[in-house]
Amino acid sequence: MNDSSPPQGAQAVLRAVSLLKLFTSEQPEMSLAQLSQASGLNKTTTHRLLRALQSQALIDKNASTGSYSLGAGLMALGVQALASSDLRRRVRPMLKMLARETGETATLEVPVEDSMLILDEVAGRHVVAAAGNIGTRWPMHATSTGKVLLAFEAHRMEALPDSLPALAQRTMTSKDMLAQQLVEIRKRGFAESTDELEDGFAAVATVIRGALGDVQGALSIGGPSQRLGPAKRAELGAALCRAAARLRPEY
Repeated sequence: MNDSSPPQGAQAVLRAVSLLKLFTSEQPEMSLAQLSQASGLNKTTTHRLLRALQSQALIDKNASTGSYSLGAGLMALGVQALASSDLRRRVRPMLKMLARETGETATLEVPVEDSMLILDEVAGRHVVAAAGNIGTRWPMHATSTGKVLLAFEAHRMEALPDSLPALAQRTMTSKDMLAQQLVEIRKRGFAESTDELEDGFAAVATVIRGALGDVQGALSIGGPSQRLGPAKRAELGAALCRAAARLRPEY
């Protein structure tokens, strides 16, 4: 069993990491007061942690406004993480093949807390397509990749909030209804999301497993829901399951 509890004496590190996680695409810049309030830390502690992060280029401070944003050092670490990802290297050729054969965008996604992170992506040939989303995180309950992870790793349901936020017109906001859908996903081996993450967008996904059967991430194909009707989604789901089987290393 993996022990996910932090080691003793790691409080300062955990607090610093929690500050970094407060920055989002919707709020890329925050003041000291905002960071202090959002983190639950007093201003003195928050300022001390920010200075430490700034010294390593993990945080930038706007000289004009005094507000903070994520630093270039984090971008460098992200690039290094992508380059060193064995899963990404293994799956990359399959993403290219899926994008070429289906014409739609293929993605590799991994779970991060209660969301899915797009680790890699290969755009399809269509002009209207989803692309340019590497590094983006989306809520599990609204994505095909998240739902397939929830289906095959049931413990992840515990991390979801009791109230699931609606992102689009068909987003599933009931955990009970979501749990019922996961039963069907386990039976057929892939998940679907239509107008749940964003109106007009549909995607299909299945899990990627390691040699011992452990879930390592999810493989997805997505595009406009107008182009990805029920029959097409079923076809793509079967294609993804075959691709995932080919990706599984021999034990």
